[in-house]
Amino acid sequence: MTKQQQWWKKLLLKLAASIIFYTSIPLPYLKGLDFQGVAHLASLVGLIIGGILGLLDTGMDYIGMPVLTRSALVVSIWIGITGGLHLDGAMDTADGLAVGDPNRRLEVMADSATGAFGAMSAIALVLLKMTALTDMPENRCLLLMAACGWGRWGQQVAIARYPYLKPTGKGAFHKQAIRSYKDLLPGLLLLLGLSGLLVLIDKQQLFLALAMIIAGSAIAILTGAWFNHKLGGHTGDTYGAVVEWTEALFLCVLTTVGS
Repeated sequence: MTKQQQWWKKLLLKLAASIIFYTSIPLPYLKGLDFQGVAHLASLVGLIIGGILGLLDTGMDYIGMPVLTRSALVVSIWIGITGGLHLDGAMDTADGLAVGDPNRRLEVMADSATGAFGAMSAIALVLLKMTALTDMPENRCLLLMAACGWGRWGQQVAIARYPYLKPTGKGAFHKQAIRSYKDLLPGLLLLLGLSGLLVLIDKQQLFLALAMIIAGSAIAILTGAWFNHKLGGHTGDTYGAVVEWTEALFLCVLTTVGS
């Protein structure tokens, strides 16, 4: 096997590990999977998830399904594809932030039981995504891909930029994988390329493409910064919260731009 073939094999195994870790998409058994570096390909996994959702949405549109029903099904499938991984983190984070004593927030977040604030945050996220998608009649596939991609790029920024608060937590190995801002560049280039694809499809969509880049990057960075401000760092739960809130807020902002 040549060096180039070995490189491609290593990349595909790394992508398979990332898909298995971040999604519930069934894959055949593969030997040699290493989950330590899955965070490197988080943005690419996001684009794959968004692409699957976009194709399903296009198929439902083709058979004449109303936009509200389509949007509700897309969000439901969205949760199913991710196994609720990030939504669970957003719920735990909301429960923790609701505690008045900052010293008890991590303890509450570690509790598997969902509190009232966690439930309310989940309802808010689902409603925001569903209503935003309902207000998007065009370019839904690309916007879904962008939302999922920017959400996971925001997670990568949080991993690289802020301290991890639990040395033995479930997301601690992500901190070992992404150590510098150079690790953020591949995901950023992928997302810039996605916006460029929109322009290639329709040059009149240049403003929307620029809005995707500006809104996506800004929301991804600011969401992680806000959680760091509230907690003094990040955990595996807040990484999930960054993904969920970046996706939802990105879609909400893009409804204004699209209109």
